[in-house]
Amino acid sequence: MTIFEAIILGLVQGVTEFLPISSSGHLILMRDLLNLEVDGALAFDAVLQLATVLAVILYFRNDLWVLSQTALRKLGRLPVNQKDLTLLYALLIGTVPAVVVGLFLESTMETLFRSPLLVAGVLVVGSFLFIYAEWVYSKTVPQNEMTIKKGFQIGLFQCLALIPGMSRSGASIAGGMLLGLTRAEAARFSFLLAIPILLGAGSKKLIDLIQIGGDVSWGALIVGSLVAFGTGLFAIHFLLQFVRRHTLWPFIWYRLLLALFVAYTVLVA
Repeated sequence: MTIFEAIILGLVQGVTEFLPISSSGHLILMRDLLNLEVDGALAFDAVLQLATVLAVILYFRNDLWVLSQTALRKLGRLPVNQKDLTLLYALLIGTVPAVVVGLFLESTMETLFRSPLLVAGVLVVGSFLFIYAEWVYSKTVPQNEMTIKKGFQIGLFQCLALIPGMSRSGASIAGGMLLGLTRAEAARFSFLLAIPILLGAGSKKLIDLIQIGGDVSWGALIVGSLVAFGTGLFAIHFLLQFVRRHTLWPFIWYRLLLALFVAYTVLVA
């Protein structure tokens, strides 16, 4: 892999990881477009995810500090803010479904779920989920109250993102909206919920790459990761500002048009 190709993949990862358009799906499509080898693709993608999760940690450093202090105070039997404690528990319990499902489906992800045509199909299915979430959202008044139960339920929605084309942020934001959260609060929870999963997956794959060694383009990997980190910071800020004033419809139309384009190119070819 060349430096230029790594920059392109890093740019795609950084922009699409936090927008509800599927980073894994875009990486598969871009890799297919650039005619790159798929061997070790999931590992390379996971390392890029590790770079973007560092962007989340930096962006939400104040929230994470509060949550860490809440955990320490709770362990020390000191008074804590109940809202912060509920958010902490919701994040912990919400992480469990994706961890369990991911452990069982990792080998499948390496093979079956790397097809451009499958990505196109899932882009469409995810779009209908977002349309339904927007419809329900328009009929209700968001209460914006996080609970441990909601955290677990949003964690189940996050599991859908294991299929390339769905989008981790999109699935969890849609889940939050269906459960009564505002778009902005659902997006915030989605970003915080992604930290343990992306950090764990990226770290594991990075360790695997170091242990295996072999023909790894470390220079390209580092450059791609730096690009993913920088663009990820921008994408986080953009989406949080966007969902405060707008619906998910622009992303829905983009997903449908992309799916149509991918299906056309694959079937015609």
